Amino acid sequence: MSSVLLIFTNLPDEASAQTLAAHLVEHRLAACVNQLAPCRSIYRWQGRVETAQEVPLLIKTTHAQYAAVEAAVIELHPHAVPELIALPVSAGLPAYLNWVHEESTPE
Repeated sequence: MSSVLLIFTNLPDEASAQTLAAHLVEHRLAACVNQLAPCRSIYRWQGRVETAQEVPLLIKTTHAQYAAVEAAVIELHPHAVPELIALPVSAGLPAYLNWVHEESTPE
């Protein structure tokens, strides 16, 4: 099994999404971050149903970098409780998974 993770988060706008994505890649906390098209989220927050436009990010990194990614998201995300969900990658192209490991390792 691979130690690669796929992490999901949503940000409230493209500027904050771009800032977080660039930070993660520039600091080698992630090999790649996909910024997806804005989406509409409907969720319950503090007893009320809310609707918001959000920008999803797909973060490709390693289990070893999860704590650092989490710290960066907490620091740079404008929400008090940001969505942050990590899923283990159980299979993938070996060359790609090796690339994620190489690019997510600090020099």
